[in-house]
Amino acid sequence: MGINAAHEQTRILVQAAAAACEDKKGVDTRILELDPVDSGLADFFLITSALNDRQAVAIADEIEYRLKHDHGQMVHSVEGRKVGEWILLDYVDFVVHVFLAERRAFYDIERLRKSARPLTPAEFDAELTNDLTRKTQAARKKTAAKKKSAKKSAPAPKKAATKSVSKPAPAKKSPPAPKKAVKKAVKKVAPKVVKTAVKKTVKKAVKKTAPAVKNSAPKKKAAPVRKVTPKKKAVPAKKTAKTVAKKPVKKTAKKTKK
Repeated sequence: MGINAAHEQTRILVQAAAAACEDKKGVDTRILELDPVDSGLADFFLITSALNDRQAVAIADEIEYRLKHDHGQMVHSVEGRKVGEWILLDYVDFVVHVFLAERRAFYDIERLRKSARPLTPAEFDAELTNDLTRKTQAARKKTAAKKKSAKKSAPAPKKAATKSVSKPAPAKKSPPAPKKAVKKAVKKVAPKVVKTAVKKTVKKAVKKTAPAVKNSAPKKKAAPVRKVTPKKKAVPAKKTAKTVAKKPVKKTAKKTKK
């Protein structure tokens, strides 16, 4: 941690100790911000008064308990707890003084530290909040400036990359074919293409007209089928003896007439 961060942490601990004094009904609580010349001793003095020794011990116990459990800060040394007239809690960076009212007036630490700047807990809190807000604003400005600088610096290599990609190597042009050869090829191919196109159109026209012709042609009525009866063959007459006898008779008669 840097110097400023450590100073801020010390101020937060002093603020917590002052809140404990207020909760335990400490009287006339003051915070002395010591000069940098006296910074070898401590950065802050927290001074409060109690009405009796029991209240003084209760205030000291509450400060020690809160800093230990809420902030993990252990006290370095404690003095005067048994008597309770002046209890001193040493946290290295700041020192807490819990006095009885008579003892505080007798020692008058505020007068001994004239170079120190006295502050009430409310004033101390206001200063601490102002310092924190300033630091947060400064940090936000820094992050915003970093983002802007990153945005400005980032597009430069991208543009160069796009330029290098967008310019491919020029392709070699193939030599133009001679005009005569092209004309001959066209003449050979053209009749075949025309024939195939004509065939396709004729087929399509035939397909379209064929159903219409079929529908328009009148249907012929089928001729009634006649039943053909087979002709009976004439049975040849049996040759009788009479016919056989007659025939030669006629022939003989004709011969006699002659």
